[in-house]
Amino acid sequence: MRAFLSSALFALTLMAPLPALAASLPKPSGAVVLTVEGNITKTNAEGRAEFDLAMIDALPQRVTVTETPWHEGTQTFSGPLAAALLDAVGAQGTLVTVQAINDYSAEIPVDDLIANPVILASRMNGETLSIRDRGPLFVIYPFDEMPSLYNEVYFGRSVWQVVSITVH
Repeated sequence: MRAFLSSALFALTLMAPLPALAASLPKPSGAVVLTVEGNITKTNAEGRAEFDLAMIDALPQRVTVTETPWHEGTQTFSGPLAAALLDAVGAQGTLVTVQAINDYSAEIPVDDLIANPVILASRMNGETLSIRDRGPLFVIYPFDEMPSLYNEVYFGRSVWQVVSITVH
């Protein structure tokens, strides 16, 4: 029994550093384009996760080819899946508030981001989105793939010039 307890204590000692490692992300080396805060378990700054464009590009990506109410014709958007971003920060909530540079914000149910392949587009037609072009990030739903999303509810959730997300 003593050998078992000793082995168990040793195993627990080895595992102790793991939660600290799992709770951190690498620090951005470039300009921060997105801050995620709220109910998250993985951070790289005081109580928040900061991402530069390289970190955004390192997340699982998706290409969405779709028409939007804000552009002429079909456009090709690319960027990380919103669900992948939530996973990367260890989001533990049911709702996110997506905030734009101009203080516009929208609440999006987390289930919506998981059930639909929503992306945080960082590029349109291969070009990095600038603030002038609705960047640095633009919430894009797959409107052409899922025509039921082409309505005012989802248009309101399609925030552009995204700079922060709060997980509730």
